[in-house]
Amino acid sequence: MIPARVALGSLAVGAVLAIAWLARPFATGILLGALIAFTLEPVYGELVRRTRRPVAASLITIIASAVILAGALSAFVTQFVSGIVEIANAAREQLRTGGELSIWVDAVTRWLGRFGISTASVTARLQAGAGEIASSSATIAGSFATGAFTALLDSFFAALTMHLVLRYWGRMVSAIAVVSPLDPKHTRGLLAEFRRVGRMTVSGTVLTGLAQGTLAAVGFWITGLPHPLFFGIATALASLIPAVGTLLVWVPAGLYLFATGHAARAIIELVWSALFVVGLSDYLIRPRLVGDEAMPTVLVFVALFGGLKAMGLSGLIVGPVVMALAVAVLRLYSGEQRQHRATQ
Repeated sequence: MIPARVALGSLAVGAVLAIAWLARPFATGILLGALIAFTLEPVYGELVRRTRRPVAASLITIIASAVILAGALSAFVTQFVSGIVEIANAAREQLRTGGELSIWVDAVTRWLGRFGISTASVTARLQAGAGEIASSSATIAGSFATGAFTALLDSFFAALTMHLVLRYWGRMVSAIAVVSPLDPKHTRGLLAEFRRVGRMTVSGTVLTGLAQGTLAAVGFWITGLPHPLFFGIATALASLIPAVGTLLVWVPAGLYLFATGHAARAIIELVWSALFVVGLSDYLIRPRLVGDEAMPTVLVFVALFGGLKAMGLSGLIVGPVVMALAVAVLRLYSGEQRQHRATQ
């Protein structure tokens, strides 16, 4: 005869697995909603203090953040797609005979003649590639539209999760501590770590990316690079990529200025980006947002690349959160083992 406590515990585990299985298609939206709620909790707290209405404060926080995110996303898609078209068309024109890029390509690729590769064929291929980029911009815009329904569902669950976390996080922690097989203090500690890491990851990733994109756009504008706003947005996106990050944008931008005969501007652009986009952002802004507690570098790369491969762009946020929680569990276990051995 199975004891009633064991049977009930087994049913509880099965219930949790069933809920997780049903929520799996929307897990990203639910997790991101919780992380955004942790980040905006100070705003919610201030609204509650002023209005004395927790429900209204939660709705205002959610609606305001949704409007800001939707507006920023719409502006980004419009600017990014139109920027791709303009830059691709401009590059195609400059690759024509006598154009600035054509002259530079001729100079750089002349040595390829010894391998039987003609400069004309290289230039023609670059022109064709630029034309394909411009013509495929409609496809890029269409792909955003086809993913709108999935994004809408994720947004719904993210908003619902934000409301629940903002209103009932304290109760949720208490309920989980009661049913968790761990010691209540350990359960509360892990949930506090989840909250801290979630807030840190969202604020650190988003705000540092915005800072790097803004500083890069200023540098592009100062040095006269075409479409500085577009390249600023591209820099903000590139900041999400581990290791190389913003170098993927501002280094080619400096090389472009060199290639078009603006050596002084190119040097200014490279120095500005090295000092402010990388130095100021990575060594002053990011540490203030992220804090001093950091995972080992190898685990950071595993979290970022593993999250990116497993979940796409959202994995750049989900991966570090999961890794931080895993490290917290291992540290907790290690501390318990040391304490146990010390008492023996």
